[in-house]
Amino acid sequence: MKLNDAIVGLLLAALGAAILVYARGLPAIHGQQYGPGVFPSLIAMTLIACAAILVWSGWRARATQHWIDIADWVGSRRHLGAFWTVIGATIAYILFGEKLGFFVMGTAILLTLFLMLRVRPGIAAVTAVVATAVIWYAFYKLLRVPLPWGLFNFMAF
Repeated sequence: MKLNDAIVGLLLAALGAAILVYARGLPAIHGQQYGPGVFPSLIAMTLIACAAILVWSGWRARATQHWIDIADWVGSRRHLGAFWTVIGATIAYILFGEKLGFFVMGTAILLTLFLMLRVRPGIAAVTAVVATAVIWYAFYKLLRVPLPWGLFNFMAF
């Protein structure tokens, strides 16, 4: 699906405005001239400026471009199945991630997605396990993001 730039620009402007409002509410740091809201505010203002350019571009192109173009893949059962599998995998992780853990859910989700992309089952299984381990290491060990252990709670360290 292709949206006219004006629609995308309006959505990005709304996001920029929401970030700007949120950043303004961040507490000031005593004794410092710049608080924690400065960089989010700069990013939000840049986003709003870029959104204005998109809106202008989309408005000028409205005579030759539809507001919304539906892509051909929307009619494909395989592509729709892959789309809904991604949505379902995200919901499954939200619902069962804490209970089953990152390793189980990450491996299951990646394996499912690889199989949807028609990767050979053996390669898909090995890649899903290795990729889950690499992602876990990057987030849990290097970035110190607390990932749920779930069924492997006895291994938590």
